[in-house]
Amino acid sequence: MKVFVTGICGQLGHDCMNELISRGHQAVGSDILAKDIENYYQLDITNKTAVENLIKEIKPDAIIHCAAWTAVDAAEDDENREKVENINHLGTKYLALSAKNVNSKMLYLSTDYVFDGTGTEPRKPDDKNFSPLNFYGKTKLEGEFEICNNLTKFFIVRIAWVFGVNGKNFIKTMINIAKNHDVVRVVNDQIGTPTYTFDLARLLVDMIETEKYGFYHATNDEGGNYISWYDFTKEIYSQAGISTKVIPVATSEYGLSKAKRPFNSRLDKSKLTENGFKILPDWKDALTRYLKEADL
Repeated sequence: MKVFVTGICGQLGHDCMNELISRGHQAVGSDILAKDIENYYQLDITNKTAVENLIKEIKPDAIIHCAAWTAVDAAEDDENREKVENINHLGTKYLALSAKNVNSKMLYLSTDYVFDGTGTEPRKPDDKNFSPLNFYGKTKLEGEFEICNNLTKFFIVRIAWVFGVNGKNFIKTMINIAKNHDVVRVVNDQIGTPTYTFDLARLLVDMIETEKYGFYHATNDEGGNYISWYDFTKEIYSQAGISTKVIPVATSEYGLSKAKRPFNSRLDKSKLTENGFKILPDWKDALTRYLKEADL
């Protein structure tokens, strides 16, 4: 199978390429930063003509769309909004239309931020009660609509709290902070589960090898073991052998974020097993493997 992957310089795109290659698929990667990477395409997904021409040239059997603006707080700044809209919404639209033109299946990575983050129940993947709290979530939801409106052969996979070896993430940030702080304050009223891109990439490739299209949720969580960012930080420091003290605080006390964050990031993953896919391993196991791989 020939698979086109966007955002291959990011955490997930990088792991998707490796997983595809390891399974013997023909993996074709792109990124706006890919000019110095041999055999990959430099592509600005906000350039409609460039997207159309490249997809027409490659004629992939499947597209895994990882490229996105993910700086949630920066997305709130007026000077960034047009760019965020162009990347997350219009870039996705151009890819969806191009996929349709070559009859390619498409997998789009979305986020729990398309919901309002209220309540305590896990959101099901086919829940249509959308109400994003911030501009990032709004543009990712617009991307979902473009996929649904233009394609029939699609997967939309919502994820949360992403970490991987190839890029910035919460784990790296907290370990770096601990180098200069004896005490850190972390919110304990935002609840969800992390997603390790190495594990997620395996699942995404499993998906595109099938025709089991639709909406899915995927995070590292075998048994509904939902946690807070405080819990996550405590486990990071414990496994990394870091003695920095972690103090739980409410989001209202923290006060550093421009963008509103959901309190409830619980995602129901049961549809994965219902369709023959494996739920990602427990997040503590994923963290252990990540720390060994990342060598932080």
